[in-house]
Amino acid sequence: MAAVVAVALGLTGLVAIQLIRGAAERQALDSLDRQAAVIAGLVRGSEDLAMPTQKLAPKLRLRRQNIQLVTITPGGATQGPFAAAVPAAEREALLRGDSIRGLHRRGGGSGERLLVAGQPVTSGGAVVLLEPASVAGGVSADARRRILTALLVGLVGAAAAGFLLSRQLARPLQQAAAAAHDLAGGRRDVRLRPGGPTEVAELARALNTLAGALATSEGRQRDFLLSVSHELRTPLTAVKGFAEALADGVVPPADVAATGSVVLAESARLERLVSDLLDLARLSATDFRLEMTRVDLSDLVRDASRVWAARAAQAGVELRLELPADPVLTTADPTRIRQVLDGLAENALRVTPAGRPLVIGVHKEQSAAVLEVRDGGPGLTDDDLRVAFERSALYDRYRSTRRVGTGVGLALVAGLTARMGGTAAAGHAAEGGARFAVTLPLLKEPLTVAQRRPP
Repeated sequence: MAAVVAVALGLTGLVAIQLIRGAAERQALDSLDRQAAVIAGLVRGSEDLAMPTQKLAPKLRLRRQNIQLVTITPGGATQGPFAAAVPAAEREALLRGDSIRGLHRRGGGSGERLLVAGQPVTSGGAVVLLEPASVAGGVSADARRRILTALLVGLVGAAAAGFLLSRQLARPLQQAAAAAHDLAGGRRDVRLRPGGPTEVAELARALNTLAGALATSEGRQRDFLLSVSHELRTPLTAVKGFAEALADGVVPPADVAATGSVVLAESARLERLVSDLLDLARLSATDFRLEMTRVDLSDLVRDASRVWAARAAQAGVELRLELPADPVLTTADPTRIRQVLDGLAENALRVTPAGRPLVIGVHKEQSAAVLEVRDGGPGLTDDDLRVAFERSALYDRYRSTRRVGTGVGLALVAGLTARMGGTAAAGHAAEGGARFAVTLPLLKEPLTVAQRRPP
């Protein structure tokens, strides 16, 4: 701040000196013009104009003022040491009766700067006064000293004010830096009191918000890990117990197959949970790749229905398809959109009682392609719908009253849909259960025969 102030004051001093010099030159030129008019009135005819200027100048008391005199006779002859500084065009203007004034250079463009003022004489001819600009517009040593003193006083005052202001600004910034280091070290109870300039106060508020968000996020992660560890412990305990029974030979030969089926089912549950967790974690990574291509959602549902019809029949659930006659085209990753469909269908089949319907449908809504899964199960409350896609939200609510999955399936559905440019929504189904819909951008162009093959 002191360096900036010093540069600003230095520039101010230079500009002030130039302005003072310019104003002094203008005043000197006005004075010179008035003197030229007075001298032109004192000159008596051509005999004075023909007199050598070294004799006429003392008579007019000009030398003590450091002013040079140039005379022009009616015939155009000039006298005076600086006669060459008066151009021919201006001499002619004076002989015509016009006055002149301005700034010239002695001896051409690189000579000494001269203030010039000329007046015509009534009886003919003219007088011209010339004064060096360095004398007329020069800034005296006393004036320069006063300007320098004022600038130094301003610099000292500005430096002192800058020092105090910088301390006032630095203190809350140092506190913010210390708070950031505490946050990086693991503390989450760090809070700052906003104060000082607006920007510094905004920084304190931002750090407070960050600390709160970190505490909330880490709390959710802790709760999620606790619930996941609980879910992992249950199948692991079953697998370990039955495996020990098999290893110890306490399982009768007739029950070996059933025991193996239990171990296989629990292993599949573990595998599904780990797979969902990995996919959910990868969604936020920059290297998560999607193979986006044109997909007909109707064809995709028809292909999936071959699998889900058998599973629904095994559970005693009626599978219905609601598909339009025309293709419903969208841009998506066929593998990931099938993963979304399978996740929604598995959740619906898990809670749908025997004899109730499970509906998988596709339709168009204006410029959107919609894939939906509806069930005839117990359904969800309005509060459940608001948190349906939050990780483990429904799992924590219903794990003691319903058959539940891994707790991350719906969060994975929402994440995959968002990465493909769509949205996921939950609602109430006409069949009495829950409705989950995935909306993707609709394409207008038709598919070729090759593109309509199943993924």
